[in-house]
Amino acid sequence: MKDRVEFRRVSKDYDGIAVVAPLDLSIAAGEFVVLLGPSGSGKTTLLNMIGGFASPSAGRVLIDGLDVTDLPPARRPTATVFQDYALFPHMSLAANVGFGLRMQGMGKAERQAKAEAMLELVGLKGFGKRGVHQLSGGQRQRVALARAMAVEPKVLLLDEPLGALDLALRRQMQEELVRLQKRSGATFVHVTHDQEEAMSIADRIVVVNKGRIEDMGPPSRVYLKPASLFAATFMGESNVLAGRVTESSGGEIKVETALGGFVVPGQACPDASVHLVLRPEQLQLSRPEQGIILGQARVEELSFQGTHCRCHCRIAGQDLILRAPVSTGLTAGQVVTLHAALGDVVVLGD
Repeated sequence: MKDRVEFRRVSKDYDGIAVVAPLDLSIAAGEFVVLLGPSGSGKTTLLNMIGGFASPSAGRVLIDGLDVTDLPPARRPTATVFQDYALFPHMSLAANVGFGLRMQGMGKAERQAKAEAMLELVGLKGFGKRGVHQLSGGQRQRVALARAMAVEPKVLLLDEPLGALDLALRRQMQEELVRLQKRSGATFVHVTHDQEEAMSIADRIVVVNKGRIEDMGPPSRVYLKPASLFAATFMGESNVLAGRVTESSGGEIKVETALGGFVVPGQACPDASVHLVLRPEQLQLSRPEQGIILGQARVEELSFQGTHCRCHCRIAGQDLILRAPVSTGLTAGQVVTLHAALGDVVVLGD
C-alpha cells in the first residue's frame, strides 16, 4: 500500500527540550491512524508537523512522496479539525462549510451545492441556512468535519475532536467518523488520550510516550500483545507481576514472582528482570486446558459494571483486578482460585 504520510528521522525541540525524539513513521493512503498517548507525550506535535503548524527541528515530512517540510499549511493537501471546532459564528452553516472552497476560488453556485452535499454527508441535510448558535455540540462537530472534508484533503487531521462531547454523543460520533473515512477514502490521523476511543476507530494505533513511539499496530494486537510495559499499562487496565527469570530453554522461561514460579512462553536471559502482564478479563475462575494457577485470592471489593463485575482481589500481598461475568455471583470476602491461559501471558522487560 502506498505511503501517504512519512516521517524521516523527525524530531522537535522547544527551548532545547526534546518534545519528539528522532523517529520514523509511515502512514498508508486510506488508513485511519490514531496517535494515542497521555498529555505532553508529543502526539499533537506530530499532528501539527503533518499539517504545517509546527516545523521539525530535524528530519523531513513527506506527503505522497513530496517533501512538505517547509510548506505552510495552506499549501499542503491537508485539513484539520480542532477540538474547539473553530467555526465562524457570523456565517451560516453553508458559508462555514464553503469557506475553504471560496479560498480556493470556487464559484458561488458550485460552492453552495458542494456545501449542501457535505452537510448531507454528515447528517445535516437542509441545515445550510442555520446559524452556529442554533446547533448542539455534536452538530457543530459535524459542521467542522464537513468544512474540512469539503476541500477534499488527502489527509484529514483530527486534534482530539470529540473531547468536549458527552459519552453517548462521543460514541455516536466515533461511528460516524469511521463511516465518513471509509466512504471518502481519505487518510485520517486522529489524536486522542482516550484508549477506548482509539480502539473503536483505528486501523492502526501509534502509542506515543515522551516523544517516542512505544508501540504501533492494529488495536487488537496492541491491546492483547503490547510491545512495552508503558503500552500495556496505558492501553487499559493490566495486572503486572514483576519477576526474575531463573531458567530459559526451548522458547519457555521460568519466572519467579511474588505469587511463585511460572513457566510461560517467552525468551529472556537467566537473571533478567521481566514483567508478566495479564488483562483483567484474562483472569479465569476455572483452569483452562493449557494454563497456570495464580493462586487463591480474596475478593476485597467489587463493583457492578453492566456486562461484568470489576473485582479487586489480593493474593500474597499482590493486588489483581478481575473482570468476572455477572453470572458468577461473586461477593466481597469470597476466596477464589485464579487461573490464566498460557497464551494470554505477555512477557515484557523493564
